[in-house]
Amino acid sequence: MDFPFFLINNLSISFGGIKALQDISFTMNKGEIFSVIGPNGAGKTTLFNCISGLYKPNQGNIRFNGESIENKKPDAIARMGIARTFQNIELFSHMNTMENIMLGRHIHMKTGVFKGMLMWGRPSFAAQEEIQHRKKVEQIIDFLELQNVRDKFVGALPYGTQKLIELGRALALEPSLLLLDEPCAGMNSEEKQDMIFWIKDIQTDLGISILLIEHDMKMVMDISNRVLAINFGESITLGTPEEVQQNKEVLKAYIGEEE
Repeated sequence: MDFPFFLINNLSISFGGIKALQDISFTMNKGEIFSVIGPNGAGKTTLFNCISGLYKPNQGNIRFNGESIENKKPDAIARMGIARTFQNIELFSHMNTMENIMLGRHIHMKTGVFKGMLMWGRPSFAAQEEIQHRKKVEQIIDFLELQNVRDKFVGALPYGTQKLIELGRALALEPSLLLLDEPCAGMNSEEKQDMIFWIKDIQTDLGISILLIEHDMKMVMDISNRVLAINFGESITLGTPEEVQQNKEVLKAYIGEEE
């Protein structure tokens, strides 16, 4: 039996009397860029928190490669191949670029505390494992063209570069599904164009499927295969970027936000 690559069925979650999500359902195809849009407070980040295991939904099912994940812990979900970036940058400012991206390799490391204590030289298992992980990180640094900042503390780097480093750390998990929570938030026009370039390359060159939350409608329409619009935790419409952009309820939701 063939399962959808990613599926959400009748997902709902409430906080007290507030219904953050109500009966959200959609499927995602492998290899596509699928975007979720909606005004502030629509429930987009709550949806991501349910997918990544930070929140447990009250009802509904989340399936990844045919396996239910709605009751799994965040680390178990990451090990299955789902990585995430956050709207607010979550980097260690006192560490350099290489070290921050290396943190994304933790789920692939086999060296425990006792093996690590035996790391006395390059022939040791722990040392050899670290060399292999560093090679993976170097590949990501080359892919994202971060060579000139690889040894610099991230706290001193421009905002757009920090967002790119966070993206690199997510790629270090070697995901097959990448959740991007407003990757262009706070960026200037040039930085946004660069991020769009990287997202497209991640899809085409690395073959990673992307589930995206973004307020920049032009970006969403330019790069998405399909778009889900939600408001007040409920689905408005699902379709191609052109179909969603012309939907009256979507226009009403965004106009209402501006007023």
